[in-house]
Amino acid sequence: MTLFKSASLVSLLTLASRITGLVRELLMAATFGASALTDAFNVAFRIPNLLRRLFAEGAFSQAFVPVLAGVREKEGDDATRVLVNQIATVLAWALTATCVLGVLGAPVLVWAMASGLSDAGFDAAVFMTRWMFPYIAFMSFVALSAGILNTWKRFAVPAATPVLLNVAMIAAAGWGAPWFATLGIEPIFAMAGGVLLGGCLQLGVQIPALRRLGLLPRIGLRWSSLKTAWIHPGTRRVTTLMLPALLGVSVAQISLLINTQIASHLGAGSVSWLTYADRLMEFPTAMLGVALGVVLLPQLAAAKAADDTDRYSNLLDWGLRLVVLLAVPCAVALLTFAQPLVAVLYHYGAFTAADVQRTATALMGYGAGLIGLVAIKVLAPGFYARQDIRTPVKIAIGVLVLTQLLNLLLVPRLAHAGLALAIGIGAMVNALFLLMGLIRRGAYRPSPGWARFGMQVLAASALLAVFLMWVASHFDWLAFDGQALQRVGLLTLCVLGAMLIYFLTLLLAGLNLRQFIRK
Repeated sequence: MTLFKSASLVSLLTLASRITGLVRELLMAATFGASALTDAFNVAFRIPNLLRRLFAEGAFSQAFVPVLAGVREKEGDDATRVLVNQIATVLAWALTATCVLGVLGAPVLVWAMASGLSDAGFDAAVFMTRWMFPYIAFMSFVALSAGILNTWKRFAVPAATPVLLNVAMIAAAGWGAPWFATLGIEPIFAMAGGVLLGGCLQLGVQIPALRRLGLLPRIGLRWSSLKTAWIHPGTRRVTTLMLPALLGVSVAQISLLINTQIASHLGAGSVSWLTYADRLMEFPTAMLGVALGVVLLPQLAAAKAADDTDRYSNLLDWGLRLVVLLAVPCAVALLTFAQPLVAVLYHYGAFTAADVQRTATALMGYGAGLIGLVAIKVLAPGFYARQDIRTPVKIAIGVLVLTQLLNLLLVPRLAHAGLALAIGIGAMVNALFLLMGLIRRGAYRPSPGWARFGMQVLAASALLAVFLMWVASHFDWLAFDGQALQRVGLLTLCVLGAMLIYFLTLLLAGLNLRQFIRK
């Protein structure tokens, strides 16, 4: 399977995940609106998600996958199985302690995340945090499983599992919340149960896939097993790499924590507006950036282990060209077409026209940095595959400082949208410094033709922007309230028209799209 086909498979399955996630958010917006209790749920859900991004999909994956790929390339499958068992043992013990501490310390975590919540919102957030905290344990083992399966080029199962979380949360909003209401229980609490169920389901589907490969981890439950696992060279290498990786991921999450804290003081609904905008922004970042990162990291690690510098550079070049080809038009769409997107997807039930406008401004802020957000997913693995995690960490720390300085400038003028714009600008700076670092190290040597390629994409994107601005202003998208089918149908036609304009312009400009497929 070519890299393009692998990335396309991950992207399509990620699309399914994002579509079900969008249905989840739409249902939540229509059922609960943007209120103090939805802010409480979003804060509570962010706490295990923050830890998931810190440990599971963040520091752990960045350290584990390169080591796993290197051991498999140099020492073979038997040594790799031993490494998997030892890592799983250490992970199980660490997660048990983390979950106990998290449940006990929930009030402190909620206060640190959003001290501006009302008393009722704070209590609700603490209650839901305690119920959802074990989710981090399930997702950490999902990350372990995904790292193994992706290294063996089994991309389908890890990419599809997020759908299960969305399905569980949809069931919680659609059936659980009304049932809780009949029992006299706050309906939003049903969402916490949906999250926990989703974590169980995601881990459950990984087990058969690992068993078929003969890589289902054997976890040592005795203290002696933990000591043996801890002194294993592979475990020590992963934990050594995790320290700077944890710092790097922490920087991004600290920025998120600060932004959530600021948003909680900007008035009821601010956290939710940013959350709804973030969900839309995750469509292109996940479908493009995450898909490319998932496919490229084990391939880059294998190329580095084999000391194949040409293949290493070519992989990065291919990934970056795809980022420019696909992320630029997505950024144009978020900047020029934000209100129609938000109106069609969220303007139902308790979600008002004012909520649409405020969510749209946040979405435009994210859109300003979309290219950087996607490019980071390609550029950062270029360092992780070389087991150089310190450089991205140093860059991330500098970007954190820049982002908070931008908050001081933008939030008083743009309120919650200023937080999104600061993140977008910071992402662009982050991506630029990562790119410069790879070029200076000689790890990435841009292939010929970038100037011509950039002009082709720029011309197509300019025509796309004109079309989307005309469509956004020509129709009153808020006036379609209660006419969901008509609004969705019109949006579909607009998206198809935009795609036709963009890719047809590229073809007329002489761009050969087959070069991306053949890679």
